[in-house]
Formats: sequence, structure tokens, C-alpha cells
Amino acid sequence: MSANLHYIKRPSSLAENAPLLIMCHGYGSDENDLFSFASELPEELFVISLRAPYPMQPYGNAWYAINFDADKGKWSDNEQAKESADLISDFINYACKTYPVDSNNVTLLGFSQGTILSYAVALTYPKKIKNIVALSGYINEEILPDSIEVSDISHLNFFCSHGSADQVIPVDWARKTTEFLKALDINYVYSEYPVGHGVAPQNFYDLKAWLVKYL
Repeated sequence: MSANLHYIKRPSSLAENAPLLIMCHGYGSDENDLFSFASELPEELFVISLRAPYPMQPYGNAWYAINFDADKGKWSDNEQAKESADLISDFINYACKTYPVDSNNVTLLGFSQGTILSYAVALTYPKKIKNIVALSGYINEEILPDSIEVSDISHLNFFCSHGSADQVIPVDWARKTTEFLKALDINYVYSEYPVGHGVAPQNFYDLKAWLVKYL
């Protein structure tokens, strides 16, 4: 079984059954972006940072195409998005077979487009996921299953955060997440920070404390 996505990794301080953290970067970025967080995260985490499958010009990668045409607003290629969610799901299988990690303790950490995909993976393949750290993204219901069985997702934990001055993904889109998760009776926290499309130091501090609690 080979990896279907390029990645970089930081091994855990544990020899076996390490909690696994998989990072999914934003549109136009790469696997090195979020990986800069790795050295600040708990050392027992086995950290893997993925590179999205679609190369962009002149550099960077995307999980799916976005058309920024003003007439259409932000239009997402939802079929590509679903395919990328499946790639991440398959990669989780690969990582759990390849490395000394606990397949029952998998966390997805996404930023922006990577967050949209992390939501989709968690709500489509909930048995593979325990925790989701959703930074500066939102739930795209068009790439979720038609029906979600509440009993399948009752174990999930979400840390959701957004910049109140985000100029890329409006904070209103992120606020709808709370209604969606509440309706499914999912355990979540949602916080806003006075920044744009990025992760404030306090945001990082809070997500780290949350992660320690839910590992």
C-alpha cells in the first residue's frame, strides 16, 4: 500500500500507539505551511502534513479548483473536493498501517480549504476520526453525504476558529458551522480572534490546550 499524497512527517516520542495528527493546508500553499506548527505541538503526537493533489502556477497546491470570477462569486469544484476528501480518507488508512499510531486517535488539522476538506472527511468517514481542528474554514454542505447518522458522529470533537476580520472566507460562513454542529449534537468549541485570514498567537495557544485535553 503506497501513499496517494506527498507528505512530510514528525515522529512521535511514543514507540507505539501514538495519537496521529494529519495536517491539510490551505489553497495555494503546501505541506510546509502548517508543519511549522509541529515543533510547538505535544511531542507524543505523530504529525503528518499533506500536500494537496493539484499543483498551481507558479507555485502552491490546491485540494480543488476555485473560480474567483466576480460574476459567480467563489465557485468551488465540488466533485474535485469530494475526490480530495476520499484521498485524505485513503491516506489515513495508509498512515495507520505504515506507522506506529493509534487508528482510534486520529486528529485532522486544517486551514481554510484544508478545513473545508477536514469537515467533509470527518462527517463522511467519522469512524476514522476522533478530533478536528478547523481553522479559518466553513462547512460546505454540498460535499457532505445526503444523510448523516447522529450515532456515527457522536464521538467527534471539533475545535473551530476564525478571524473576525477574515477577508477571504467571511466570518458569517464560519458562524453557520455552530448551528450545523449543534443540530447534530456534536461536541465543539467555536472562537473568533481579531485577525484576518490567519492564525493569531492566542488562537494557536487555545488550540494547543484543546488538543492536549482531547488526546
